[in-house]
Amino acid sequence: MKGKLIIFSAPSGSGKTTIVRHLLKKYPNLLAFSVSASTRERRDHEVDGKDYYFIPKKEFRERIAKNEFAEWEEVYAGNYYGTFKTEIERLWNEGKQVLFDVDVKGGLKLKEIYRESALAVFVKVSSEAEIIRRLSERGTETEKSLETRLGKVRYELSFEDKFDVVLVNDDLDETLKKAEALVLDFIQ
Repeated sequence: MKGKLIIFSAPSGSGKTTIVRHLLKKYPNLLAFSVSASTRERRDHEVDGKDYYFIPKKEFRERIAKNEFAEWEEVYAGNYYGTFKTEIERLWNEGKQVLFDVDVKGGLKLKEIYRESALAVFVKVSSEAEIIRRLSERGTETEKSLETRLGKVRYELSFEDKFDVVLVNDDLDETLKKAEALVLDFIQ
């Protein structure tokens, strides 16, 4: 039997990465993280093969042509992200359930492909002001990039009703408990 996929998607600043990291730490014998491929520049703190598989755009396009991705998307102008089919198979072969931290469109594509084997969770916060606060605290955004991200946030919020579950992340401790319950219920 194939394994299962647990997909966390969210607009920037909603906390999906924090939730995914918590779940991986809490259930290391059950879950494994699906490392996405990306054409964007690696940030100083990121590790190739751990945070992303950083590959050149030309190679990414060649892999699209070879149908090597379960899903892929041009998320921000000129930056591609995607999930290798071999990454999912590798983790299933290790006996793990695959945990995703992907953009909204990627999450929906994975759900469409894997259907009942996938749980698609949309994470959001209850206000735009909170998203602005969180993104600003990261210290990685310029005024222009923040405005770009906010435009994308507004767009991505329009897809929440297409997910299996919406998880509102206003209280992190409560959200983590709910995420744990969702995952355990789905994989058992």
